[in-house]
Amino acid sequence: MPKVKTSRAAAKRFKVSGTGKLIRNKAYKSHILTKKSTKRKRNLRKDIVTDSTNYKVMKKILPYL
Repeated sequence: MPKVKTSRAAAKRFKVSGTGKLIRNKAYKSHILTKKSTKRKRNLRKDIVTDSTNYKVMKKILPYL
């Protein structure tokens, strides 16, 4: 059986927490920031736990993470 390749794009975007959950950054923080409020931009800085409904797909593309 050959090795399973990790999706490099996903590996750069996700980290595993101490409890094994996937952590990701929020979207919409890269450009057109002038029209977004300071509060909204501040909340976009925080990391968030990836939804459990995506867990099966994420394990497939990140087998060794």
